[in-house]
Amino acid sequence: MVCGVFLLLIGIFIFFYGEKLAWFGHLPGDIRIEKENVKVFIPITTMILLSVLLTLMIHFLKKLF
Repeated sequence: MVCGVFLLLIGIFIFFYGEKLAWFGHLPGDIRIEKENVKVFIPITTMILLSVLLTLMIHFLKKLF
């Protein structure tokens, strides 16, 4: 239930503030290749940033509880 509430809160946040997160996925280091029939997007920097943030959140939650 906790994970469901967490996902719900993230969804509400993205719904209301999604336009302010337009930079997310367009960071330097994200690879974007667009040809005539092919589009490839590899968000390396975005995933590293997300991984660091989630790791810090989990670490602080473990310390808290």
